[in-house]
Amino acid sequence: MPGFELFGELEKQEVNDVLDNGVLMRYGFDGMRKGHWKAKALESELQNTFQSKHVQLVSSGTAAVSVALGSAGVGAGDEVIMPTFTFVASFEAIMMLGAIPVLADIDDTLGLNPEAVEAAITPKTKAIMVVQMCGSMANMDALKAIAEKHNLLLVEDACQAIGGTFNGQPLGSVGDLGCFSFDFVKTITCGEGGAVITNNEKYYTNADHYSDHGHDHVGSDRGAETHPFLGYNFRISELHAAVGLAQVKRLPEFLDIQRRNFNIIREALSTIPEVVFRTVPEGGVESCAFLNFFLPDLETSRKVIEAFKNGGVDACWNYFDNNWHYIRKWDHLKNLKSLFPISKEVKEGLEYLQTRTFEKSDHYISRNISCLIKLSWTEEEVKQRANKMAELIKSVL
Repeated sequence: MPGFELFGELEKQEVNDVLDNGVLMRYGFDGMRKGHWKAKALESELQNTFQSKHVQLVSSGTAAVSVALGSAGVGAGDEVIMPTFTFVASFEAIMMLGAIPVLADIDDTLGLNPEAVEAAITPKTKAIMVVQMCGSMANMDALKAIAEKHNLLLVEDACQAIGGTFNGQPLGSVGDLGCFSFDFVKTITCGEGGAVITNNEKYYTNADHYSDHGHDHVGSDRGAETHPFLGYNFRISELHAAVGLAQVKRLPEFLDIQRRNFNIIREALSTIPEVVFRTVPEGGVESCAFLNFFLPDLETSRKVIEAFKNGGVDACWNYFDNNWHYIRKWDHLKNLKSLFPISKEVKEGLEYLQTRTFEKSDHYISRNISCLIKLSWTEEEVKQRANKMAELIKSVL
């Protein structure tokens, strides 16, 4: 990860195909296209990749989360349980619908703690949103059982975990709806883009309409389409879809490289007793987009990160002090700093952030180091990097 590291002739061919026929929009202009429909072709490829009946492409991973939740009926005043460790897009996408993000602790999977989820459920809870962070998964069996017990939606944000599986199913396809990002730094990229996947035909139809101003997409004449309900513009362009179409065909190649590089580094670090790797639930297979491990405490983690920086080891983070991915630094959420008025219902629903603490999440995030696995490294470069990382960690301990 990310796919842009290996752009090549296939991507150029697909993009030039769009430029040659001149139709950059995914809908309409049938006569000009000469039979080229890149977004439709990518959706078909993704159906096979994700083993899902339905795929709706959208403009981003953030849009995918909003469209997925909205298409399943989540709206004003509903509560959506989400993890403390994720990207800021998770709560942004929930709040855009007028719904309330309810943050719950993570565990040693770096995903939602099932006990914390159970404790967070109220009569207003509509959905559990699992975020498969850094290439792996939460305890999906337990979370699925909780969702079924309380008749809640289970939505997977698998934006960082394309290629991972759970009990043989692609991550994203385990819940009621799955969300993916194809932005510039994902394992496969469209530049900008995302997708909603589901086996539920109603949710798919809603997503198809909702992401294009409510158009029903019936018939060949775009001007004659009706609007069964309100929608917004979350469309992907044909240019973006063309890049993604080339990249998804290369996904097996990318995953093989990720796994090779991941395993080389993991093997080198596994010789250090103080290094403990994240827990992967039984039946789970990581995408290997990131290598995550725990050190004894926050002080050690910070020292190792500093040693990495000074030693020329890039793309490794401790998220405890990061304002993009962890609750501790999300002051704009806690203080509701918004350019637009926030409803009384949402304000009241988020008052808990003024007093609630997340010690269990702190326990894991403070000790965690997450390292991006790049596709562009040669095998020799990875081996050198792995040895360097092991040496630097040992120098701190």
